[in-house]
Amino acid sequence: MRDLDGTVAAITGASAGIGAATARALASEGVSLVLGARRTERLEQLADELETPVAVVEMDVREASDATKLVSVAYDRFGRLDALIANAGIGAYGGIMDLTDDQLSEMMDTNIAGTVWPIRAAVPGFVDAGEGDIVIVASVAGLRGAGDEAVYAATKFAQVGLAGALDRELREHGIRVSTLCPGGTATEFAMGVGRTPDMPGLDEMMRADDVASAVVTVLKQPRTMRTLVWSMRSIHEPD
Repeated sequence: MRDLDGTVAAITGASAGIGAATARALASEGVSLVLGARRTERLEQLADELETPVAVVEMDVREASDATKLVSVAYDRFGRLDALIANAGIGAYGGIMDLTDDQLSEMMDTNIAGTVWPIRAAVPGFVDAGEGDIVIVASVAGLRGAGDEAVYAATKFAQVGLAGALDRELREHGIRVSTLCPGGTATEFAMGVGRTPDMPGLDEMMRADDVASAVVTVLKQPRTMRTLVWSMRSIHEPD
């Protein structure tokens, strides 16, 4: 397995959940971090607890200029960028007619455009370096849709399709594109729009740390191999 010490990773949606857990996991490997999210107070708190160099970037992944800023900070602060973790995403449960136009638009923009813009910002530097890692945190919903999450599933299918096409496009440049598809994970996801903090099912879901460990595993692979799609779910979750 590769040693990640001294490398640099940028993480979107890093203020909570899987993003924050991934920051902690990579910090323990000696990775310097560029953390992006809208909630800078949380990012600052997270940065204070990590024993690794950290740059904090206030950003909205739906804005291409903010994605460019995230990558620029990596090069300005650390002189390099080795991995992009495209983690930012939101979800809501409800039938196709149950959610508002604004809810659907925000979900589509965040999950699809919010994945494309950071990748577009990172690719030129990776091409110049002759290597790099793009890890997209999608969902099992991107492999098989379920009732009451049709639009969310569509955005996750889009991420999986994007990653598959990018693998074919970028592999010749030494760039690996991996998609992680976790099942139910006990985070802030969909709280208030389908989930409540006291839901019994949360206890049997995966934890954010579980997914973060998968990110580390993907990045530590020898550069002679790559993981395309990694589907994972709790031992308690049915097919």
